[in-house]
Amino acid sequence: MKLTAFRRQLLICAAGLGIALPAYAADAADAAPARSGLAQALEQAWRLHPQAAALQGREAEARAAQDVAAGLTPEPGSLSIGSRSDRLYRNRGMQEYEVELAAPLWLPGQKAAREAEAASRVDAITARRAALRAELAGELRDAWWTLAAARNAKLLAARRLDTARALEADVSRRYKVGELSRIDANLAQSEVHAAGAELIETEATLLQADQALRTLTGTAAPQDMAEEAPKRLAQAGALATPEAHPLLAAAAAAARSARARVTVADESRRAAPELALRMVRERGDFAEPYANTVGIQLKIPFSSSAQVRREGSAAQAEADQADAEMLRAQTRVRLETERAQRALDAAERQLAMAQERLALSAENLRLSEKAFSLGESDLATLLRIRAAAFDAEAFLDRQRVARAAAISRLNQALGVLP
Repeated sequence: MKLTAFRRQLLICAAGLGIALPAYAADAADAAPARSGLAQALEQAWRLHPQAAALQGREAEARAAQDVAAGLTPEPGSLSIGSRSDRLYRNRGMQEYEVELAAPLWLPGQKAAREAEAASRVDAITARRAALRAELAGELRDAWWTLAAARNAKLLAARRLDTARALEADVSRRYKVGELSRIDANLAQSEVHAAGAELIETEATLLQADQALRTLTGTAAPQDMAEEAPKRLAQAGALATPEAHPLLAAAAAAARSARARVTVADESRRAAPELALRMVRERGDFAEPYANTVGIQLKIPFSSSAQVRREGSAAQAEADQADAEMLRAQTRVRLETERAQRALDAAERQLAMAQERLALSAENLRLSEKAFSLGESDLATLLRIRAAAFDAEAFLDRQRVARAAAISRLNQALGVLP
């Protein structure tokens, strides 16, 4: 029997169901463009991040604090100039000029504590920048694979609509010549409407996902959105260390900075003492010559126990909170790593099952279209089997994206940037 146009169309559809979409290839040759694509997107997103510029200012502030701590005095010195005379009431020539140079002094141990605290602030800001970049990478990865899934769904919906239109045209022709019933024609037309509605829905979802990624990066996503390098999965066996994981490094640096502030509070139990050099030039009347005197003055402020307790307690509370947050961050990273590894294992198993399901669905579709062309099966059965085949292909595509997203989530849990 000669193949009809309808049968040729169904054979093309069946062959298409066995072909995987190439947008998510996982081999090492395709992995490099994916990494560069995600890495480039991360750079663009970082340039647009609202807190990136603020961190530069905070780092400049911390480095200025370092310069202050390295200075000879805890605060800038001061210059006082004064003058006295009897011109307004006696006018006998009494005149006095006074110049005073005053400089605050470091308390014992205060300078070293301030230097350590300023250095810890710089380290904390540097670690915070890395942690913020890692958090942005996680947000970008989620948006990246959401867009990839939306693109996949839109492509599949478009293919379903094209196949439904081809089927509806062939069924309509055969209905007009009396080979098929009006019910078959209505079923084919209903399939076109359903496929069209699905395409509209996927286009709206794609637009939303694309705008979410554009909000982060400011540019459109590349067409090639391949998965990250699988070789990073070797890191999943060892938990991230504070030195390697950005979030743990930031928590540890914040804890060190808080403890350094406690040390500063302990070494600053009173205001800084002040040493002054006084120079006086004076005379008693017009007949006397000017006399010059030089003196030294030391001012030692008293200590307030209540103020010391207030500042020390506040610093200790911040240190305790920072230590607790560091422990929580370690627990969270460990649990997220374990969860991400299990999710990746599950995604790989589901991907294998999806591939087997697609093979069975493609075979069923091939047999069904052959039976329909021979008159051994009705259109409703063919449409049901074809819908199952499309579902199997959609499930396979979703599992490919899910596996790629699981790799990204595991890399994110390990603190690995794109």
